[in-house]
Amino acid sequence: METNQVETLLREALSLEEAIVKANGSHYEVIAVGECFDGLSRVKKQQLVYGPLMNTISDGTIHAVSIKAFTPTEWQRERKFILPQ
Repeated sequence: METNQVETLLREALSLEEAIVKANGSHYEVIAVGECFDGLSRVKKQQLVYGPLMNTISDGTIHAVSIKAFTPTEWQRERKFILPQ
């Protein structure tokens, strides 16, 4: 599955402001940014992102996913550490 397909799937399912996906084979790294994460624990945020991906995880298309999920406010604070210029 192409990274842009995963980005589109997550953006549409969760109404994300930003989705950044990197892949190494069937291992994916996801950074998701949206208001939908406001007030949620880290585990709840990850569960929310896993939801739209469950079919592709179940069928083996995606083997492993590393998830970082942020509200837009959290992302403004954290992005400089995660995405060095």
